[in-house]
Amino acid sequence: MDVARRPLLTAVRLVLALLTLAAIGTQFAIQARLGLSVVNFFSYFTNLSNLFAAIIPGFGAFQLAAQRAPSASHDLLRTVAALNMAVVGIVFTALLRDVDLGSFLPWVNTVLHDIMPVAVVLEWFLYPPRTRLGARQLLLCQAFPLLYLAYVLLRGAITGWYPYPFLNPAVEGGYGNVSLYALGIAAVFFLVGWLLLRALAARRT
Repeated sequence: MDVARRPLLTAVRLVLALLTLAAIGTQFAIQARLGLSVVNFFSYFTNLSNLFAAIIPGFGAFQLAAQRAPSASHDLLRTVAALNMAVVGIVFTALLRDVDLGSFLPWVNTVLHDIMPVAVVLEWFLYPPRTRLGARQLLLCQAFPLLYLAYVLLRGAITGWYPYPFLNPAVEGGYGNVSLYALGIAAVFFLVGWLLLRALAARRT
């Protein structure tokens, strides 16, 4: 990377990290005051993905400040963050835009569902990973959402609480319809991941 661009990228990553942490922290404080479950709060894919997307750029900013080259592991984690945030934006727009978000503050909602998905993907594309990413990395990127889905369905079956209505069999008329949503979202993850890697490959040619 051009040395002259390092301060800009460092600043961008720090701003994204701090903005996201401020949004999540503010909403968490509201949830705590209302006596709502901490575990439930961190069971939303949006919150987990944004938290992950804040930590990874924040770590990357410190790497740049220390003039350390990013590792292959960090490149993969950045790609996971970009994929997760892209799907957060897509799923929110397609399925949750008109859902009542309760105590969610409007500016927090805007940061987590609108600004961060665009910013993280754009930052990943403008400052692409140095590591060559292929089919193996694409499959590894699917691990996080698959583990999350298993966790939500298992915990939901035990507690009766689900973070999203389309994953709740009581709302959707059984596990059959939930499975269709799950398969559809899994397909979105794979397709978006493939498109990101194709766009990155095209940019390098």
